Amino acid sequence: METNAEKMIAEGFAAGTVVLSDEPRDCPVTIRLEGTDTTTYYDPVEIDDAFKTEGLKVWFKFRGLRMANRCQKANPIAIEEIKKRGE
Repeated sequence: METNAEKMIAEGFAAGTVVLSDEPRDCPVTIRLEGTDTTTYYDPVEIDDAFKTEGLKVWFKFRGLRMANRCQKANPIAIEEIKKRGE
């Protein structure tokens, strides 16, 4: 039997955690990618306020954007679909 996580990954979703920051020159909202050996952050250029919660676990589909980074630690992305993870 396929788990929910396996199903979401098969559908093209990535697991992430929302990280908020009020540091100068830092992105106010980033998503930390989970399930990799390296720490990767993405800067969602447009993200609904409902997902701007520190530590919120999400499933998201995204595409990279060809634009200058708005902060040093994260690459800009467009969110194509996002859902809260129930874990």
